[in-house]
Amino acid sequence: MALSSITRRSFISAAAGAACLGLAACGSSSSDSSSSTDSSSDSSSSSQAESTTLIVFAAASMTESLTEVGELFKAENDGVDISFNFDSSGTLKTQIQEGADCDVFISAGQKQMNALDAEATSGNDEGLDFINHDTRFDILENKVTLCVPDDNPKSVQSFDDMAEKLSAHDILLGMGNSDVPVGQYTQKILAYYNLDETELANAGCITYGTNVKEVTAQVSEGAVDCGVVYKTDATSDSLTMVDEATEEMCGRVVYPAAATKNALQPELAQSFLDFCKTSEASDCFEKVGFTPLAEE
Repeated sequence: MALSSITRRSFISAAAGAACLGLAACGSSSSDSSSSTDSSSDSSSSSQAESTTLIVFAAASMTESLTEVGELFKAENDGVDISFNFDSSGTLKTQIQEGADCDVFISAGQKQMNALDAEATSGNDEGLDFINHDTRFDILENKVTLCVPDDNPKSVQSFDDMAEKLSAHDILLGMGNSDVPVGQYTQKILAYYNLDETELANAGCITYGTNVKEVTAQVSEGAVDCGVVYKTDATSDSLTMVDEATEEMCGRVVYPAAATKNALQPELAQSFLDFCKTSEASDCFEKVGFTPLAEE
């Protein structure tokens, strides 16, 4: 009986030992799996760390051409991605001064760039200092055009004709807001013809867009009888252009470009600005009607 009792105890002890060994083995397997997962995670993190994103704020009128330039730039720079923010230059200027991350700013007018550039010769009335002045240059020139919907229902033939029909309250004009460069150029055209913008707006002869793309849409959809947009947008959207504004009417339409002082990727920003001067980039700009000003 004593022997039998000892044997039973030995069996129980052996079983317990086997169970412990089994648990230890499971623990080792779990640890190995965790280690493997950690290693995979580290590898993924390393891969992500190698990817660099450049943040570019640009006028809405550059959407098509600059997106194409961006694809070419990425093709020549492995691991680089570009995050574009296309909007009215006034909106972009406000976002930058409010602290939005931005490496490169390209404006559709000098006014918005000057407002952020402490070293600008004029227009820095708010004392803002967000632009790396040493990187600034004039990249492109655009033209302001008068466009009409398909079939031109009100037979608007030119800026002269537009002015005459606006004065008679016979048409509805689409134009950009006063904080949008294309709107500011349109205001100069109205002033050139001695037309009172406020009176026309109150009479229901003017409707506004928050950026040039909205005005372009108004024309293409036939929501207005004519609209003032850039040549590039008219070209991209296949609008019918009936006239082109002269420098006397609204001045030159020059786009400045620069890196920001708070750029998260300053070297990459400079590389992108340099690339925008190349013949490859110029081809993209010229296709939609821009005139490159800084081709190397």
